[in-house]
Amino acid sequence: MITRKHPIIRGLVGLILALAIFFFSVLVLSSLMGSDKEFLPSEKIAVVPVNGIIIDSQTIIDQLRKFKKNSNVKAVVVRIDSPGGGVGPSQEIYEEIKKVRKEKTVVASIGSIGASGGYYVACAANKIMANPGTIIGSIAVIVQYTNIAELMEKIGLKGIVIKSGKYKDIMSPLRDIDKEERELIQNVIDDIHNQFVSSVAEERHLEKATVEAIADGRIFTGLQAKEIGLIDEIGTFYDAIDMAAEMAGIEGEPKIIYPEKKFSFSDYFFEKASRKLGEILCSPYRFSYLSAFKHD
Repeated sequence: MITRKHPIIRGLVGLILALAIFFFSVLVLSSLMGSDKEFLPSEKIAVVPVNGIIIDSQTIIDQLRKFKKNSNVKAVVVRIDSPGGGVGPSQEIYEEIKKVRKEKTVVASIGSIGASGGYYVACAANKIMANPGTIIGSIAVIVQYTNIAELMEKIGLKGIVIKSGKYKDIMSPLRDIDKEERELIQNVIDDIHNQFVSSVAEERHLEKATVEAIADGRIFTGLQAKEIGLIDEIGTFYDAIDMAAEMAGIEGEPKIIYPEKKFSFSDYFFEKASRKLGEILCSPYRFSYLSAFKHD
C-alpha cells in the first residue's frame, strides 16, 4: 500500500534489493576465486608447507587430511624448510603423509634445509626433490639439558627435590647425572635413533647397514644426498610441482592451491613465542630429531 502511494520508496526498496543480490554474488564469486578456490571442479596440486622447527604437528596434519579428502586434489607437494624438531611431531607428520600417499601422489620439495626431523618427514613422500646446495641429512637423535648446580652453589642457593621414584628427577638441572642415569637415557636415544634409521632404510629402499653408516648426524648437500640415495632428483619447487603433476597424470599446467590462512594476532605471537622458546630451551626429555646446523 505504501509503495503504491510513494514510488520513490518503491524504487529505493528495489535498489536496495538489487544491491544486496549484487554484493552477495560478488562474495560468492570472490570466495570461489580466492581462499576456497580449491573447491572448483578441476585437478589441482596442493602445497603443504613444513617450515622452521617442528614443535607441533596438528596444523600440518589438519592440512594434509583436508587435502586428502578433496577429490579435486590429485597430488600433494610437501614444501620443507626445516632443521627438524621434536620426535613425536616429526613422526606424526611422517605417518600422516604415508596415509595421503596411499590415495594421492606426494612429492617432498626441500628448499634450504631438510635435516633431521625435516628429512624424516620428507622420507614419507613418493619422491624427494632438493636443490644442489640444499642441506640434507643429520640422521641422529639428541637430548640436551643444562646443569646449573655449580652456579647455584656459588650464589648460595640449594635446590630441594621430593620425589616418589628413583628416576623422577633424572636430568634435573640442579645436579649431575650419574652413570646409571646416563645409560638409561642413552638406551632411549638409541631406540629412537633405530626408529629413524629403520624408517629411512625402508622408505628410501636402502640397506639398513648403509643408512647406519651415515646416521651419525652428518649433513650432505643435495648433490651428495642424491648420489647416496637420500633424495631422488635435483630441482626447484616448481620442478617438484611438475613432477607431481606428471606422476598424478595431470595434463597441462597444474593449478596450485595452498592451505587457507586465517590470520590472528594472538595466534601469530603465540606461534612466534613458542617457536622461540623451542629454540632456546632444552627442557628434560625433549628428545629431538634436530640439526644444530642452520642454513639460509
